[in-house]
Amino acid sequence: MRARAAPAQSQNPGERFARLYRMLWRWHFYAGLFCIPFIILLSVTGSLYLFKPQIEAALDRPYSQLEVTGPPVAVSQQVALAVKHIEGSSFKSYRLPDGPRDAAQVTVTKGGEDTIVYVHPTRLDVLKTVPREGRLMAVVRTIHGELLMGDNGSLIVELAASWAIVMVATGLFLWWPRGAEGWRGVLFPRFQAGPKVFWRDLHAVTGVWVSFFALFLLVTGLPWTNVWGKGFDMVRDWTGTAVASKDWTQSRSAERRATATAFDHSGHDAPYYIANVDDIVASARAAQLAPPVVVSPPHAKNPHWVARSLAGDRISRTDITYDAGDGREIRREAFADKHVIDQAVGIGIAAHEGQLFGPLNQALGVLTALGLIILSVSAFVMWRRRAPDGVLGAPPPIPDQKIGAGIGLLIFIFALFLPVLGACLILIALLERLVLRHIKPVSTYLGLASPNASPIPDLEKY
Repeated sequence: MRARAAPAQSQNPGERFARLYRMLWRWHFYAGLFCIPFIILLSVTGSLYLFKPQIEAALDRPYSQLEVTGPPVAVSQQVALAVKHIEGSSFKSYRLPDGPRDAAQVTVTKGGEDTIVYVHPTRLDVLKTVPREGRLMAVVRTIHGELLMGDNGSLIVELAASWAIVMVATGLFLWWPRGAEGWRGVLFPRFQAGPKVFWRDLHAVTGVWVSFFALFLLVTGLPWTNVWGKGFDMVRDWTGTAVASKDWTQSRSAERRATATAFDHSGHDAPYYIANVDDIVASARAAQLAPPVVVSPPHAKNPHWVARSLAGDRISRTDITYDAGDGREIRREAFADKHVIDQAVGIGIAAHEGQLFGPLNQALGVLTALGLIILSVSAFVMWRRRAPDGVLGAPPPIPDQKIGAGIGLLIFIFALFLPVLGACLILIALLERLVLRHIKPVSTYLGLASPNASPIPDLEKY
């Protein structure tokens, strides 16, 4: 990937296009080679997470529609039981039951680790305890966002997503019809052309049809990432657009650290405000927020009670803040109160999670994930079919390693928008120039020593 700028006027339009095509083809190849395992993993876990409401409802079914006798006991008693059950823990949140016969879900925290305690509404029995991170969909989400590796995994996922954006964008350019075949083999496959063309058409046609949805999923996932997400938060602060609290986090690891700091009450008696939880929950019920609704007590980072809607459709969400002393409502924050940028992010996240417009949203998400898996499999097959023995089979680099101003600007834009990608490009360029080119077997295997190949490859061969 080593490159140095060259005056654009020294090349005619055909030469400039050939250089651009060669470079983007090489980018597309390496992006795909790196991304394929992650794309398959993220597609599978993402498809599962689309159905989080249905899956969690099925898992919680044994704790709904319970046999009850008499009215529910006070919420404060349920909370006190949960805190007592997990020794040394602190009360973190209370989820309003969907009905009077459903178990209360009280989340307590100890050392940054959350546990959900299911409490019978009338008998005051603990029915079940489960670590919040141990729930099925929490595990799926952690795999999807962190590969079960914490911040390091989050960085790898961000890098894979950044390269996947490059892969999709360059793929559209490479496969866009320019020859006599027109849109045949791009918008629809050529069924009678044989197995070799089948894999080529399967890759191209699937890519064209899912590219918009894939780019949408990739871009809307960036606010969750560590580097891009934190940079976005800084931009929100600098531009004054952070007028309301955001309802997304950068990583589960950061969330756990924040919880450990905010709820460090271990070893102390129940805080004074637990006695007031009954009034706060009653007020939250009366507010008729979109379910599910959780009530959180005051803590080190927020001295007030908060009732928060966690509806999947984030447009329906509203947060209400109550005074810790007398329980009066002091602030109400709806989706419409957020800045337009935060609204756009919220809509994007809701669509990303399949919760914006119901089953159709989930179906589009599954089809996009399936399309990405098909792209990955077909790319692997095409690569193995054409790669010569003993070499990687990468597209050859630009002969003289010179690029025009247009390509340089394209690289700069990608690096600016995707900083992890930019850092990776710099690292690869240095590694290629200083190390890989000087190790002949490695240089030959990677195709760094074959710059005289045809400037514009015929993708019909692949």
